[in-house]
Amino acid sequence: MTKTIILIPSRLAATRLPNKPLLEINGISIINHVYKKAQSSKIGDVFVATGDNEIFEEVTKKGGKCVLTEKEHQTGTDRIFEAYQKLKPKNVDYIINLQGDEPMIDIQDIKNLNLNTINNKSELGTLASEISDQNILNKNNIVKVITEEKISKQNISKAKTFLREVPPNYNANIYHHIGVYIYKVSILEKFVNLKQTKNEIEQRLEQLRAIENNIEINVILANSTPIGVDTKEDYMEIKKIMNYKD
Repeated sequence: MTKTIILIPSRLAATRLPNKPLLEINGISIINHVYKKAQSSKIGDVFVATGDNEIFEEVTKKGGKCVLTEKEHQTGTDRIFEAYQKLKPKNVDYIINLQGDEPMIDIQDIKNLNLNTINNKSELGTLASEISDQNILNKNNIVKVITEEKISKQNISKAKTFLREVPPNYNANIYHHIGVYIYKVSILEKFVNLKQTKNEIEQRLEQLRAIENNIEINVILANSTPIGVDTKEDYMEIKKIMNYKD
């Protein structure tokens, strides 16, 4: 049976919203909201990977599992790989890299990502959703993915590229990328040992490193588009939505 674990990279060093993982919504910190969602998926063991003692204490005092890593890492992927090396879990086939700042991630989307990746024997998979607001095509802070074929609940497709701004009049198979990844363990190890590419550094998109090194990324359609917490405005918006839901 294929075995997957979920690792959640988290750090305090976000410049736009200081101490983001520890901010509370309905009395629970953002990082613990994400941890609970990961656990609820019942996919496998869940660990937060962090270089900050404050996050480690916040997760563990609520009964969660956490791994202390080096404080400085170039990317969240490097952080989860260090955590994986420290944990040394047995017989793990896949690792899900779940962002620590998306407390509204859909549990079913995490399950579908895992299931589709395993069923298609993919090396690397990610999520994307339909674009309902055309204004986001040129919003630099929202990452888009262009796929080779149209994706649907029945069909996944290989990613052609990821970009922040879409060229004028380009409208073929463009989706809103959701920064959740699932790696085959051997591919994760290969990825973190590759040098950062020029495009990756310029665009601030580490997934371009995979594409430019011929690592295929399969894109799975998500049910919804979660709101990431990057700014104080995002935080206030999510607080309103989650307070309303409760």
